[in-house]
Amino acid sequence: MARLALLERRMRCYGLGPRLWGMSNPILELSNALASSVEGAGKSVVRVDAGRWTGSTGVVWSSDGLVVTAAHALRRSDVEVTLPGGQTLEAAVVGRDPGTDLALLKLEATGLAVPEWAEPEGLRVGQVVLALGWPGKHLRASLGILGNVAGEWRTPAGGRLERYVQPDVSLYPGFSGGPLLDAEGRFVGLNTQALRRGLALTLTLPTLRRITERLQKHGTARRGYLGVGAQPVRLPEGAGQSVGLLLVSVEPGGPAERAGLLVGDVLLALDGKALGRLEELLGILADLPAGTQARLKLWRGGQPLELEVTLGERQ
Repeated sequence: MARLALLERRMRCYGLGPRLWGMSNPILELSNALASSVEGAGKSVVRVDAGRWTGSTGVVWSSDGLVVTAAHALRRSDVEVTLPGGQTLEAAVVGRDPGTDLALLKLEATGLAVPEWAEPEGLRVGQVVLALGWPGKHLRASLGILGNVAGEWRTPAGGRLERYVQPDVSLYPGFSGGPLLDAEGRFVGLNTQALRRGLALTLTLPTLRRITERLQKHGTARRGYLGVGAQPVRLPEGAGQSVGLLLVSVEPGGPAERAGLLVGDVLLALDGKALGRLEELLGILADLPAGTQARLKLWRGGQPLELEVTLGERQ
């Protein structure tokens, strides 16, 4: 604000007042609009204390005490949440999903301010956005633009994001779990820096809806788990496809070992879907709940083989 005041004084020196020939001051209007957006959104932003030194941020999900935040910031079992009015409450961890870095907390509170969420269909590269965080004593904000908006993306941990949204905005320590706002002050999604090293990503509303529903119901995202380590390998013509996944490790006592899989087997397909990359395997497992009985097609000793496997749960 001091810089804006200095700019206004310089404008007046040149006869350029805040209203010139009936025109308003666009810089001042923009400044006031941004400040108003932060003030309004701040009613739905909370501080989360479950780390070692710096607090993180959360967003009110429901008026009866549900809060969404970043899973990686929950480094202690005891969690405290500070509400916008300054009241601090203990929070229970309903569940967490490392695959999307999302966690759901429950407070003994009612009447919390639920934000207005924006659907991701209207997002465009270059739109102005604001990131909010509450890592210290006060709410903080960071201004930027949407640097990338793309389609579905699988995280390295196997989570699925309906939209790949990358804001070009500075996420300071403690900003993870906080919201990204659009120019209308609506919540675009939840920010995190844990899914891709060095990059800020935003979980949009469809992902938040899907994962929070699973966390409320099961306490986890209940992704299918096979218990193998694999890498792509080229196959001979008789295998029916050019590339498969060579098993380089099989977890003792895991779903794969119980189904009879061995190190050296080559996975060709899972649940009828061909496999050629590790990301494809993780993606299929992410959409199959734990306990699912799936068919595995593999290549062993130069011959095709089919096995049935009961998927475990990825922790």
